[in-house]
Amino acid sequence: MAEEVGAVPKEYKDVEKQSFEAEKSMAPWEQHSAVISLPRFDYTAPSSILQHSHCGFLVTCTIKREKSATKEVLSILEKYVDPFKNGGYDGLDSHETSTVKRRRMCTEDIGRECLDLEETNSSIVKSGEGKLMEGTQESPTNAETSSSGAFDLSLVKLTRTGLLLFTFPKNELADTVDIVSNIIRSFEAGKNSPIWCHRIFPIQATCRLNEKELQEVVSTLVKKFVANKQNNLGQPLRFAVGYHRRGIEETKLPKENADGSTEYSLLDRNKCFDVVASAVSHAVEDSIVDLKSPELSVFVEWLPLSGLPTGSIIVAVSVLPINLISTKPRLSIKALTSNTKQKSGPQ
Repeated sequence: MAEEVGAVPKEYKDVEKQSFEAEKSMAPWEQHSAVISLPRFDYTAPSSILQHSHCGFLVTCTIKREKSATKEVLSILEKYVDPFKNGGYDGLDSHETSTVKRRRMCTEDIGRECLDLEETNSSIVKSGEGKLMEGTQESPTNAETSSSGAFDLSLVKLTRTGLLLFTFPKNELADTVDIVSNIIRSFEAGKNSPIWCHRIFPIQATCRLNEKELQEVVSTLVKKFVANKQNNLGQPLRFAVGYHRRGIEETKLPKENADGSTEYSLLDRNKCFDVVASAVSHAVEDSIVDLKSPELSVFVEWLPLSGLPTGSIIVAVSVLPINLISTKPRLSIKALTSNTKQKSGPQ
């Protein structure tokens, strides 16, 4: 019996079947990598953060699931960070979309498109980290750019597991607080909760951990917060301070300075709290500490950056409204899912 016109030859069906079986044998994150490529670490980022203030996101996730969490948080952020900020971006699912289009064309024409399908399937099977191999229409460099450059975010390598850091370029001033507010609001409204990501901390600024720089950053952010709220804040202003030092154990610090200076005095929680509280009081004279129902909360987050010079300490700073924080059992950013306590990893 003659083969129907336009039907896909058996050998090409076998290619699809082999590709499908190969994908089934992959671990979940490997299957996902065929759609979203893992971005490479930006090894120039630590030096830039040391010299300039940056905004971005610090994500807590399940330990030893950082790859899955990276893909998960990128798929979340793409919906809330403008993906067309600098133009020319086709979205994180561009690889998946192009693959689907190729398969559709193959069912219509048994010529060149079928060869394209075979090459595409082969590239997915051979891909170890979601990077396209030779023989496809997209080079590895372009594949990485389409995922990691989606929102001009850099993935920064850390010395601590269970944490992910994404930063914008030094001159990019994204409203990270508003972005995270929208994300949390959508999950509270019933959207399916993430599996690997626990919390997304919006970074408004970074600085060295010393008294002068920390006071300047906190004072600036508090003044901006108060100006945006106008007359909607109480008198006196109620505030709280949170200080998280995840990664301090993995950071190499000099035991003692030769000149006996107190450069590392802010490693002490109480000293850091005093400096931040003083900066808030300087920005808003009529203010008091209230740990139960603060109108604003100042968070200082240690950033365990890999590749910093020994002894350099960088922190992320943000001033957050009450709708983004939880006060029990301790002051923290709201979780993305209600069962975070049952998951492993830093909270």
